[in-house]
Amino acid sequence: MGKKASTFTNMTLTLFVITVVAGISLGYINQVTEGPIAQAKLQRTTNALNDVLPEFNNSPIDDMWKLKTEVVKDSIEIYPGMIDGERIGSAIVASSEKGYNGLIKIMVGFKPDGSIINIRVLEQKETPGLGTKIKNEKFISQYRDKNPATFNLKVKKDKGEVDAITGATITTRAYSEAVQLAYDILMENKTQEKTNE
Repeated sequence: MGKKASTFTNMTLTLFVITVVAGISLGYINQVTEGPIAQAKLQRTTNALNDVLPEFNNSPIDDMWKLKTEVVKDSIEIYPGMIDGERIGSAIVASSEKGYNGLIKIMVGFKPDGSIINIRVLEQKETPGLGTKIKNEKFISQYRDKNPATFNLKVKKDKGEVDAITGATITTRAYSEAVQLAYDILMENKTQEKTNE
């Protein structure tokens, strides 16, 4: 009996030591990688802003505000692009959960009149070679310089004006839905200044 108790105690003690060491290691790794991950995210946002807005001389990241909506889980991020205090564009981060494999998150740049400047995909999990074509120039170019007030963002199959990606109509619908959401937010908050949540 004494042998079994000793083995059980040793196993429990060993498991406890392994758990403590693993916990400390994970905490340390998280602490070490937290800064670089935040820096990489900031760089991705900065690159996307440079892609979707005309040249600006403010700091859209510092001037960004968030808007809660029932349409999506995350808050909508609105980045104003300014030249000497005058708004020359807005970048809005919007998303749709209706992609073929779930979330599609994009940043859409708009001119003050609501025309689309450019779009950048921030997150997606679509099928490689099919749904991932939403990042391609040929696909994105059909949205540029279009104003959703007069350009129907639905796919042609749904009586809209968007050419769907062959074999990825669901992805195209979700992408267009996110663009429409970004436009709707822009129009609803056209005069909104930076606010706190």
